[in-house]
Amino acid sequence: MGYTLNFAAVWRNFDFLLSGLALSLGLAVISILIGAVIGLFSAFALTSKNRYGVAAAQVYVTVIRNLPILVLVLFAYFALPQMGVRLDKMESFVLVLSLYSGAYLAEVFRAGLLSIPGGLTEAGLAIGLTGMQIRSSIIAPLMLRNVLPSLSSTIISLFKDTSLAAAIAVPELTFAARKINVESFRVVETWMVTSAFYVATCFLIAALMRFVEGRLALPR
Repeated sequence: MGYTLNFAAVWRNFDFLLSGLALSLGLAVISILIGAVIGLFSAFALTSKNRYGVAAAQVYVTVIRNLPILVLVLFAYFALPQMGVRLDKMESFVLVLSLYSGAYLAEVFRAGLLSIPGGLTEAGLAIGLTGMQIRSSIIAPLMLRNVLPSLSSTIISLFKDTSLAAAIAVPELTFAARKINVESFRVVETWMVTSAFYVATCFLIAALMRFVEGRLALPR
């Protein structure tokens, strides 16, 4: 019980933690952008009348959502090379997090698509728009506005999932903290500061998403 806090080792490596945080954010942003595209196409497939498209999207979403993300990370980094697919650790993690986020966003977007009145599609067809034009200019923007609260939670969750990249030595925030911890043995101080980084970043992401929600909210 006589433990004395000493943050000197953490402050000496503060730049290392910041670079790890920057990499975590970069991994999250890239993966979410790719995942959003995958999720949007999967959501359109799930709500389509093409049974093959529905089946393919259902298999993808079901398999990915029921596998631990750490298993996927380890499979991509260690097993894919045995199958002739060679990716470095960054590429492996971005691939996994993109597919993982795509599966979760597919369900978020599917719920948003189902909330759009069917009459909008008929109105678009009546004025001569193609199916693709209706989806891109009418359906997708309205759907995104409807799912922003759920999207915010998903983005925060995926940012926290970047900590799993430490398992394959990607130098993100958790990896940086582990390295400082091993070198300095200041366990409490290192993880206190690292936790503060995660909490502050998630708070800022939530605040940003609330701001976006407010800007896109329909006038009452």
